[in-house]
Amino acid sequence: LGARTFLARPADRAAEADSAGSRSGARRAGWLGAFASTFLLTLTNPMTILSFVAVFAALGLGTTHPEPLSAAGLVLGVFVGSALWWLTLSGAVSLVRSRFDERGLRWVNRVSGSIITAFGIAAIGSLFFRS
Repeated sequence: LGARTFLARPADRAAEADSAGSRSGARRAGWLGAFASTFLLTLTNPMTILSFVAVFAALGLGTTHPEPLSAAGLVLGVFVGSALWWLTLSGAVSLVRSRFDERGLRWVNRVSGSIITAFGIAAIGSLFFRS
């Protein structure tokens, strides 16, 4: 994945939006559909579920407050935190994306590919060099 990202050629132009999105109702259905599919995909991702289970177990959050209101507050906090993170990330990208030309995007691919490769090598290395 790291090598593939490193060698990827940036797209010449942004992907075109669906032509049916020009009508107001279709546009809302498109956004709602995109949100729903992304939400369901995230909810059913095993790594997401296992990550939250591990974090909650490590922090002892599953045992300290067994009442339902605390659990609802925890879920709401995770949802709000995730939503704020994605809004911040997508907002920041939308502010700087016009400043990147093909050369800049190629460097983004190179840096990202290098980081992914380094994490992959570290993960494989951890199998052989456990302390």
